[in-house]
Amino acid sequence: MKKITYSILLITLTVIYGCKQDFLDKVPQGELSPVQVETQEGVEGLLVGAYGLLNGNVNGTWGNYASAPSQWLFGEVASDNAHKGSTGSDQPNMNLIESHQPTSTNDNLSVMWRNYYEGIQRCNSTLRTLVAVQESEERFSDERSVQIQGEARLLRAHYYFLLRRLFARIPYIDENIPVTEAAVQPNDSDVYPQIVADLRFAVDNLTATKYNNEVGRVDRIIAQAYLGKVLLYLGEYDEALTLFNAVIASRPAITGLNYWDNFDLDTENGPEAIFSVQHAISPDGGGDNANVGDMLSGLYGTSPVGCCGFYQPTIDLVNAYKVDTNGLPYLDNSYRNNPYLSDLGLSGSAKTNYSLNTSLRFDPRLDYNVGRRGVQYLDYGVMPGDPWIRDPAYAGPFIIIKTMVPQSKFASHTVAGAAYITALDVNLIRLSDVILMAAECNIELGNLGEALRLVNLVRQRAANIPHKTLDGTEGGTPAADYQIGLYPSFPNAEYARTALRFERRLELAFEGHRFYDLVRWGVAEQVVSSYSSFEGSILEAYRGISFAPRNAYYPLPQDQIDQSRGTLQQDPNY
Repeated sequence: MKKITYSILLITLTVIYGCKQDFLDKVPQGELSPVQVETQEGVEGLLVGAYGLLNGNVNGTWGNYASAPSQWLFGEVASDNAHKGSTGSDQPNMNLIESHQPTSTNDNLSVMWRNYYEGIQRCNSTLRTLVAVQESEERFSDERSVQIQGEARLLRAHYYFLLRRLFARIPYIDENIPVTEAAVQPNDSDVYPQIVADLRFAVDNLTATKYNNEVGRVDRIIAQAYLGKVLLYLGEYDEALTLFNAVIASRPAITGLNYWDNFDLDTENGPEAIFSVQHAISPDGGGDNANVGDMLSGLYGTSPVGCCGFYQPTIDLVNAYKVDTNGLPYLDNSYRNNPYLSDLGLSGSAKTNYSLNTSLRFDPRLDYNVGRRGVQYLDYGVMPGDPWIRDPAYAGPFIIIKTMVPQSKFASHTVAGAAYITALDVNLIRLSDVILMAAECNIELGNLGEALRLVNLVRQRAANIPHKTLDGTEGGTPAADYQIGLYPSFPNAEYARTALRFERRLELAFEGHRFYDLVRWGVAEQVVSSYSSFEGSILEAYRGISFAPRNAYYPLPQDQIDQSRGTLQQDPNY
């Protein structure tokens, strides 16, 4: 199957709608006039350009971290799952995201706003030009025309959703608003109804088969999963559950699928993948179409990657993978008792001679998500601890795995000399995510038995994960006492919610969901405060983090307010 190539040549068709100083202030800048792209080829090129923003990158490689499709900064670092990493003085504006002290001048907010409104504008350009082509002699077939509309509107809904759940108060601009008026659109109404309308159109008009069999295209299954997700955020559980059940029925049983296949270059886009951002190294070896958003998570120091040391797992998350004698997690947070710290705080011979305690009981997903000293890390060798970490005393002794690729793949799947820029795809929605969202709907609808079955399906698949060994060989010494059990029952809704929420954390760690989950559940303040008390007792940098109700959303970027000539109004909480 073919991927869409997010070609820079095709994307340049959109420069006629490119931006000057402001994402809304669109004026012609390219060599092609609007009339010149009012052809079938022009519309298809504009649509590919709209897909191009899925990787959060307008051009170049550096500087797109905040708009990463993985949402590692806002979705994970802002939660209890991950630290910014690196050193305390590096990227200080990221520190303000992690400590929930955002200001309207934080450059990470501007990056999110600019890049994803660029994606919205590309979708609008596609739809606007399609109308002109359909009024000409070179019109598309009705079937392809409605498919293009479905693809563009689903992409537009995605970009708006990313912005809506981050900022709350954003302006809505569609293809019917002239570019001359786009800059003065107010942000005085909720955009969720328009997001839902776009997704409903996509569900009704896209096919289950991707156009041209290009794996990067969106289709009806993606539209159903995405509409279900948005409806879940809105508390419309009945309809969301119907959509999730349709998606689940379209895929094989989760228990027969390999967990790591979702994060392996050779097996990505498999049956569990629902909506994935496609990444590739360009033919010239460049990284514009690669996974530039996650590049800072490259391992530091003597590791084969050599840069950059950001995005480290929290001690709290690592310990959350502990299980009791029944293989079940400690839902009461007692996993924090006698915490496992690897070699953190050791010195002298104790540090040098540190030996991994393989008797600790852990969920096997731990060592597929987290790199820890004494355990084989991909094909890099045994993780040595501090030599691969930029500042362990600041951000802890653990490193991330899901964003890296094997050393044996560097030549073909990373930028030469910059192995931290990879071709690894990013999962936006995958099957286990859908199953757990369906379980959540069932809990809220009172169907605890079905919720139990669905959560246990995800845990049963996790129980089938091959156990990591100290030397990475099959049959070697296991790196932990790996156990995972199934819940015997959900005695009440509150217990079921706790189990479901814990399971989402374990299963989907580092996939950009955690902070947004905490906010929509209404527990962010409680969780962040509890996390800070624990984490801060071990690592000073995370002591005293507070979360106020306003921190559920971020302030609008001040540069955008200034450029709107007073039209955009700041969130009154800021």
